[in-house]
Amino acid sequence: MGDIYSIWLREMTRYVRAKSRVVTSFITPLLWLIIFGTGFSSSLSFAGAGGTTNYINFLAPGILGMTVLFTSIFSGMSVMFDKEFGFLKEILVAPVSRTSIVIGKALGGTTQASIQALLILALSTFIGVKISGTLGLAAAVVLILVTMFFLGMGFVGLGISIASRLENIEGFQVVANLLVLPIFFLSGAFFPVTSLPSWMKALVNINPLAYGVDAMRYAVTGLHTYALMTDLAVVVGFFALMTVVGSILFRNVR
Repeated sequence: MGDIYSIWLREMTRYVRAKSRVVTSFITPLLWLIIFGTGFSSSLSFAGAGGTTNYINFLAPGILGMTVLFTSIFSGMSVMFDKEFGFLKEILVAPVSRTSIVIGKALGGTTQASIQALLILALSTFIGVKISGTLGLAAAVVLILVTMFFLGMGFVGLGISIASRLENIEGFQVVANLLVLPIFFLSGAFFPVTSLPSWMKALVNINPLAYGVDAMRYAVTGLHTYALMTDLAVVVGFFALMTVVGSILFRNVR
């Protein structure tokens, strides 16, 4: 636990010191929410299992999912920086379990993503987002936190898995961008998935972010595409799978 805490603390210290990164990580999702949410909210509304809502409430969980996805998967870039500057050699030769290193980095990335997403959720209330689901405010926030935690841990594990197999930052950026864009756009963040063509629905159904967004949308609006227990089972399974895969691949780093 001490090793995990030390790695987590280092990741958080680096995050807090990068003030420009902190500021832009809040501004960009809020701009998406303000521009798209406010622009379409007056003319679009959505109905589904659980009731109806306007577009800005529909979009808000998708923006939370986007924040968790981008922040978490790009946390794997810290492994690339550690490779470039030699820090990774120091921790690999230390008497520390490599699994502890992976978990510490994953917790650091997940903490950063959760802080950003919660602040965005709080600020979004000033532009019209309302938590109006049947769970109530406290239970809705707990569900959002739980979903973000498992999603974040899973996507950090994916980022670490990619970083473990690559040798330079440029290659990581190319592969990560190739993955995050289809994962995001096929998550139902911007539009309902129920009316999509069958081939696209198949892609959505194997996308873990789609289940995370669906669970958070249920918390915020009461709308949902999948059963809540299905959403939670998928994000927890994704977390477990990527933690195991990330640990195995990181053990083989030389």
